[in-house]
Amino acid sequence: MATMASLLCTVAKRVLLPVCLAFVACGCGGGGNDETGVVARASDATQLPSSSALVVPFKASFRGKTYVEWEVAFWQWALSLPVNSTLRHPFSDCESRPISSWQTGIVWFWTAPDSPSMTCDQQRTIIPAGTAIFLSLLGIEASSLEAPPFLAESATEQKQIATSYGSKISNVFCTIDDVKVQNIATYRTTTGQFTFLAPSPWAYGEKGGQGTAVADGYFLLLKPLSPGAHKIHYGGVFHTPVGELPKDITLLITVGANR
Repeated sequence: MATMASLLCTVAKRVLLPVCLAFVACGCGGGGNDETGVVARASDATQLPSSSALVVPFKASFRGKTYVEWEVAFWQWALSLPVNSTLRHPFSDCESRPISSWQTGIVWFWTAPDSPSMTCDQQRTIIPAGTAIFLSLLGIEASSLEAPPFLAESATEQKQIATSYGSKISNVFCTIDDVKVQNIATYRTTTGQFTFLAPSPWAYGEKGGQGTAVADGYFLLLKPLSPGAHKIHYGGVFHTPVGELPKDITLLITVGANR
């Protein structure tokens, strides 16, 4: 049992889940798959013809970057963050760290621990009007700085590991103010090899430094939302050799008024 729990924790850390014991204890499972391996979760969400008014299309560029380029920027941001500062790393905390922390520019990154049920109340922090949000639903990466089985040096090996684990993600869903994001299976993004600079210690180890990585997963680039309160509900299931890791996150945010 201890060996199984250890393996589960090792795998979970690479899908942005440091709180391993929660999953070992709950024994939670996921739902079924459709033909694509990814299905939107059944809910009471309002069924609209399209969510294109809220989400940047996958093949479109936004503010000079493609989805792949925004994913690279996200991982470079996330892997560079300290883990021993007064503000906890976003992989392990979603409330005490304001959404504005370590953000620059007009696209903000968001990620949260992979919890089977978590509400992230960020309403105290006002997001400036006109700010887009790059939302990490479920993601994985392999790099030159990690321990096995996620350690690899070459771009080919890193991609093989990342896409192998990325293919085990299913039941991905997202609603924005109860509007379901359609065709979410098309938002799977795989990067090429990129460089990053990790502090010591860093999110996935004690010793950081200059590293290379390839990443895979599901991401949404949300267009700037209207002023006021918003609810973003998202998640999915990550399948591992020793069990399933369900994720269900509710993010509450407030967007400021237009100037």
